Amino acid sequence: MPTHTDSPLARRVVALAFLVSIFGLTIWVLSPFLASLAWAGILAYVTWPLHQRVCRQLPGRPALAALLMTLGVAATLLVPLVWVMFTLAADVAAASATLRQIAAHGLPALPPGVQAWPGSDWIIAQYQRVQADPAWVRAQIDALGLTNPTALKLLAGGIGRNVAKFGLAVFALFFLYRHGVSVLTQFRGVATRWLGEAARGYIQAVGVTVRAVVFGIVLTALAQGILAGLGYWVAGLAAPALWGVITALVSLIPFVGPVVWIGLSLTLLANGETGAALGLFLWGALVVSWVDNVIRPLVISGPTRIPFLLVFLGVLGGLHAFGLIGLFLGPVLLAVSVAIWREWLGHARPDGG
Repeated sequence: MPTHTDSPLARRVVALAFLVSIFGLTIWVLSPFLASLAWAGILAYVTWPLHQRVCRQLPGRPALAALLMTLGVAATLLVPLVWVMFTLAADVAAASATLRQIAAHGLPALPPGVQAWPGSDWIIAQYQRVQADPAWVRAQIDALGLTNPTALKLLAGGIGRNVAKFGLAVFALFFLYRHGVSVLTQFRGVATRWLGEAARGYIQAVGVTVRAVVFGIVLTALAQGILAGLGYWVAGLAAPALWGVITALVSLIPFVGPVVWIGLSLTLLANGETGAALGLFLWGALVVSWVDNVIRPLVISGPTRIPFLLVFLGVLGGLHAFGLIGLFLGPVLLAVSVAIWREWLGHARPDGG
């Protein structure tokens, strides 16, 4: 006599439960490495045309072409990013030492040049009021967490983990160059089987969005570096072009670029160059920083045909939800959602008509 498990419905339920368990456990095992694999996939996709050119120059040697491309990407992108991370870590350590000194001995005296500032009497009075309350100053410094050894260790550990993730991304990038065509073909086949022909449109939306986001990041960083370098030159800083290049590299990480021009503004202020310091600070705050909020969404919204507001919210929301990789995941998720929405509208129009 057949049992209940022999029915088609029971077999489907068991098969579905098996698949969910297997894929769920697989994702759980790979979860520590998903960000690195995503970075590797993004870098491979964006640089794939260049990889094809290298393959044509080295016929019959795909492994060598993949190795050269991996080394080239690491040298031009990942190495500068790692350098920026360690530079920021050194700056945080220096700031921590300065804050500990202030907490122990109180605020230092204001530079003599402050007396020449507009409203200097009010500024000096407020500073002296704060200076006379060392307990309040120590409380504010403690609130920052930069003098806490545990917080600094966590920061150092976070930097170390990010460097390791970038290293794993470079390692995975080689294999994506080597077997990328096969991987993409298999992915398209599975996606088409589950989602039908609409999957091709979704995959195309993802590809266009990823490439647009990368170009948006690079163009934004270049624009910020050029504008910041112009400001450094007008302010009379030494080596403005070098500082502009540093600003561009740092600006590849969103919201980190202001560290450079704020630091240089404070340096000018400490040297008594009040007008140059104020001008550079205003230039950075009103011009350089706003480039990030304008160019990036415009570059992304153009090729993807996604409204400017959605792209802007996708970039910020992606950063908040997923961290740095959210720069890509946020707009990509919105791009797929918009593609699905437009497909539903296309199917709905004949019925509505």
